[in-house]
Amino acid sequence: MGLATSFQGQPFKGKGKASDGSFNYHGLMKKKLGFAFACLWMTAPLVLAQATTPESTTPAAPSSLAQAKAAQASAPLSTLDSTLFYELLVGEITAQEGEAAVGFALLLDAARKTSDVQLYQRATDIALQARSGDAALQAALAWKQDVPASREANRYVLQILIALNRIAETLEPLKTEIRMAPDAERVAVLTAVPRAYARASDRKLAGSVVETALADYLGSPATASAAWTTAGRMRLAAGDSAGALDAAKRGQAADPRAEGPAVVALELMDPKMPEAETLVQKYLDDRQSTSKALPEIRMAYARTLLDAQRYPETTAQLHIVTRDKPDYPESWLILGTLQLQDNQLAQAQASLERYIALAQQAPQAQANPGLAQAYLSLSQLAEKRKDYAAAESWLGKIENSTDLAQAQTRRASILASQGKLDEGRSLIRQLPERTPEEARLKLNAEVGLLREFKQYRQAYDVLAQGVAKTPDDTDLLYEQSMLAEKLGALDEMERLLRQVILLKPDYHHAYNALGYSLADRNIRLPEARELIQKAVAFAPADPFIKDSLGWVEFRMGNKLEAAQIFEAAYKAKPDAEIAAHLGEVLWSLDQRDRAMAIWKEGQLINPDNETLLETLKRFKVKP
Repeated sequence: MGLATSFQGQPFKGKGKASDGSFNYHGLMKKKLGFAFACLWMTAPLVLAQATTPESTTPAAPSSLAQAKAAQASAPLSTLDSTLFYELLVGEITAQEGEAAVGFALLLDAARKTSDVQLYQRATDIALQARSGDAALQAALAWKQDVPASREANRYVLQILIALNRIAETLEPLKTEIRMAPDAERVAVLTAVPRAYARASDRKLAGSVVETALADYLGSPATASAAWTTAGRMRLAAGDSAGALDAAKRGQAADPRAEGPAVVALELMDPKMPEAETLVQKYLDDRQSTSKALPEIRMAYARTLLDAQRYPETTAQLHIVTRDKPDYPESWLILGTLQLQDNQLAQAQASLERYIALAQQAPQAQANPGLAQAYLSLSQLAEKRKDYAAAESWLGKIENSTDLAQAQTRRASILASQGKLDEGRSLIRQLPERTPEEARLKLNAEVGLLREFKQYRQAYDVLAQGVAKTPDDTDLLYEQSMLAEKLGALDEMERLLRQVILLKPDYHHAYNALGYSLADRNIRLPEARELIQKAVAFAPADPFIKDSLGWVEFRMGNKLEAAQIFEAAYKAKPDAEIAAHLGEVLWSLDQRDRAMAIWKEGQLINPDNETLLETLKRFKVKP
């Protein structure tokens, strides 16, 4: 139902008008007559075919000798008189010569005389191609009036009104479009409505018009779910999240197996609207959900969980997809990436190699950016195993030039792992710097490399050069503050973090970092708690921010509350640093066996975590 065009909304301006404003057909025909006879053998059969064949959705303009000859072979006999015949002929010729206004007028006149649907459509298409919305609407309305049973004419009127942003006038054409759709197509028509209105400037008005048109379908068992889904999408576009959620609920109640309500709910998923996720889970848990649609919805849910940093839940959903649909490539790629992040190296390698095998079977496999990501991850995995030859081999498989920067950065890390840090930095500095984005990529890559190998002073100096060029870049300022903390320059760290908060008051990482730093030093604890609580308000599902909150509660003597917070954080994200803190709180509560078990789990997750190693050293526990 979409109309991919934009209009000037102005009538045609062109040659050939008489003194009264009408078109001088006879003068024009005389002017074009010589050329017309020269082209007659090529164009006439197609024009005649247009005047006598049934309604079609394809505009029929002669565009080549081959088309004309094909039309001539199949053209039926015509009953057109000579005047109308020449009118059609000249109309087509003038339209092709660039005089759209003349061609439009001649063909519309011929359509009115013959009531021929193809001529109406051709005249409308000429106006559309000339970006004259008013003329296109004039032709489509004349077509609809002359042929009231034409669904195509009504659809043109609806599309043109939407494109002209005359939304209030679309109610009746929209009602007609839905009513005229065959029963087997009606759900598809309802589903397409939000796309048709996507460019409406007044989204609330568009939603009101659409819901009025849907009134007869919201309660019908055959269409209720699709109609409520459409209402939900229109409400969502208008910024009415609560209304969209209500529509999704009603749609799912009408048909629990329908995808549409779950898709609307996915777009609404937010910690402040937990009911949306409940709808998604209900759809996924329904064993009667269609097997064809289920993996796509489940993958969309997994991506939403991933964006919310809910990694264990993401992994659980991915395991279901890989079990139920093992030939679904993307699930293996994301699963392998998460397994690598959790140091599950054997599982990660199996998942990533499975993804590569599936992706290489697809057409144009080498253009797939996921392959480059998989090769980079496998290179990183090999580097963790200190198998540098394998790491380089995986990088060598990357052919897409846009991914070469990441490959070069990974090569730099491999060199640094072999004691060749300067050579690694040199590789990064050889990357192109044609745009600000490329310059930023180089800066981050070099700083990341130096941080990885604990060259904090050099990393700080490199980053300081970047901050000097873009002093209001909050991400760079935050990274600089973290490096200042590594160097023991805690006053500088606090100054930089407060600068970040001033520039971007919703930068939750800055609140969390400053609050945790105060709590870790056991100073200004009420202020530390206030800062971390602000971070929690911005990112309530972030397990690392919860870890900070648990730490400040522990420092303030609230051990039981701290233990509960750490338990929830560790369940959401099994991490070595969270394990260190949880174990310490458990130890202080005389739950020493449990503390030792948690610390051992943390060592399995990341044996090199500095916080965990320092904690074990303080409690004289051997790693």
